Amino acid sequence: MRAVCVFCGSQAGAKPIYAELARRTGEAVAERGLTLVYGGGRIGLMGVLADAALARGGQVIGVIPEPLAAREVAHSGLTKLHLVGSMHERKALMAELADGFIALPGGYGTLEEFFEVLTWGQLGIHRKPCGLLNVAGYFDAIVAFFDRALQDGFLLPEHRRMVLEADDPVALLRQMDRYRPPPTAKWVLAPEKT
Repeated sequence: MRAVCVFCGSQAGAKPIYAELARRTGEAVAERGLTLVYGGGRIGLMGVLADAALARGGQVIGVIPEPLAAREVAHSGLTKLHLVGSMHERKALMAELADGFIALPGGYGTLEEFFEVLTWGQLGIHRKPCGLLNVAGYFDAIVAFFDRALQDGFLLPEHRRMVLEADDPVALLRQMDRYRPPPTAKWVLAPEKT
């Protein structure tokens, strides 16, 4: 991996551990010599993440839609800031720039971005690792949902294994280095139950 995209909240969240995780993630990405790709904001977890990577000498690329640049307060101190026209353009450019994807705590936008790249991986559109940084049990319900979807026949085992998970950014980045995508890029239907 040369660049990792991190999805996270434009809010700081109710627990200090979320900002601490964002800081540690930014530092870990920079210390590994990876470029950080993220949503381009300077507030909330996004700002903590970017500032931590920059403080460690990292390269940080932000991608933000022009209509959100004022609302999310676009970060002016990045290595590069791309202003795009829409959320669709934002996600496409972030996916193009990154070799892997991480979700930190966040809201609807964070989850939507993560689920889209995860789905693209399932469909074979890309073969990049996707991971959750699950601190303080933030993603426990989503992980349980994935397990339920597998149990009830909506996910194949190889697709369930696509979601990497750790509570530490260094450990998750190690998992991402070892990631092997499912062996087939074509859609495989689960056998029907009789």
